[in-house]
Amino acid sequence: MNASEVLARVHEAERRAGRAPGSVTLIGASKTRSAAEVLDAHAAGVTDFGENYVQELAAKAPLCTTARWHFIGHLQRNKAKAVAAHANCLHTLDSVRLADHLERLLGGVNELAVLLEVNLGGEQTKAGVSPAVATTLAEHVLLRCPSLRLIGLMTIPPPDAAPRVWFAALRELRDDLAARLGHALPALSMGMSDDLEDAILEGATFVRVGTALFGPRSPRG
Repeated sequence: MNASEVLARVHEAERRAGRAPGSVTLIGASKTRSAAEVLDAHAAGVTDFGENYVQELAAKAPLCTTARWHFIGHLQRNKAKAVAAHANCLHTLDSVRLADHLERLLGGVNELAVLLEVNLGGEQTKAGVSPAVATTLAEHVLLRCPSLRLIGLMTIPPPDAAPRVWFAALRELRDDLAARLGHALPALSMGMSDDLEDAILEGATFVRVGTALFGPRSPRG
């Protein structure tokens, strides 16, 4: 478990960026990790965890109720009920249909923080809305989905690219979108094990870290 090392990287990146300590939240990307590993990381100071698979979220979240749980994988509408029940935040909202379905599940009783997933590189193999569609989706959420609390944007940069360019692009898109909507979007979910420092320098408020925190994944991960 490398929690202290990763937290130190986050804090040093905050310092280099001239940002307040604690302004960046480390999310332990716990896909395929055991509940015991999650509990160990939580005991070592990791407060937030992110799951890619609904079944893992539903299994682990009840075992670690003092943590905050994020869903960071692609979400299908037929599996959204578990996310509405167990997650504090969804990072991958990518369609009006999914937004409307979550709104019906929450029923105006509960609230779910959401970020729009933006596919900046236009990659066919990745989910997310294009930058051009982000405004339309954001407007829909704000006008039609009172149970969804829109807080920001998320991205996964294209591979084999200079990630900081993409992180800056997401920040600029966020700033433009917030200004046009007249709605604060404080959250940027970007950066993983290899590039979290670059992400923080460009304004990340959530970094999603798996391997650097937990070690190499098992072959099934």
